[in-house]
Amino acid sequence: MIILLQATNLTKTFGGLVAVSNVDIHVGQGEIVGLVGPNGAGKSTLLNLISGIYRPDSGSIIFNGNDITKMPPFKVCKLGITKTFQLIHSFPEMTALENVMIGALFGDVDNSNMKEAQHKAIELLRFIGFSKDKIHLPVKNLNLMELKYIQLARALSTNPKLILLDEVTTGLNPKESLQAIELIKKMRDNGTSVLMVEHIMRVIMGVSDRIVVLDYGKKIADGTPEEIANDEKVIESYLGEKYIF
Repeated sequence: MIILLQATNLTKTFGGLVAVSNVDIHVGQGEIVGLVGPNGAGKSTLLNLISGIYRPDSGSIIFNGNDITKMPPFKVCKLGITKTFQLIHSFPEMTALENVMIGALFGDVDNSNMKEAQHKAIELLRFIGFSKDKIHLPVKNLNLMELKYIQLARALSTNPKLILLDEVTTGLNPKESLQAIELIKKMRDNGTSVLMVEHIMRVIMGVSDRIVVLDYGKKIADGTPEEIANDEKVIESYLGEKYIF
């Protein structure tokens, strides 16, 4: 397997709080890696370190052969890492199509062609299964799942090799969560590797090739869903009981 992302000994503190402590994590090309742990374990902080939102106090991040440890987010994104957020960020007065076009324009390294950006945005909205009847509606009129899908389409429009998903299924019902799982797999099959934070175990167990577990900022486990489900440290610190598939 080709290693796309390799983070080594990452540490990040906020005042006296150690949010991430000497964490090693890697993502292979074509891999879906789940990131789980109790609240406050450092999951979102780790994603923010990888995407450039935070700079680590120590450690290194190598992506596709490039040292991105101290790069700002826009440069990290240009190299091929994009991120979604727990709280949906959008331009509420703009249409679904226009929201995705913004990402397409930013992700266009060579030029800013409005017609090409529009075509790309339409293709991505079709790819994620967004209703064609709603692409011209202001996003303030859309429901939660539609907003999450637009956020995914906008992230994909920057041409990522790796997408970081932060609790993308939060607030969705079981049927919508299953649809989200299929979309994440479709994204991977289309060439985008995935590192995702998720707290719904049926989602993370159902979609991940491998799962990394954090607790108090430290990595305590890394393995297949089956291995994680049977790991005594994970059961004690996070699951509470053995997960049954």
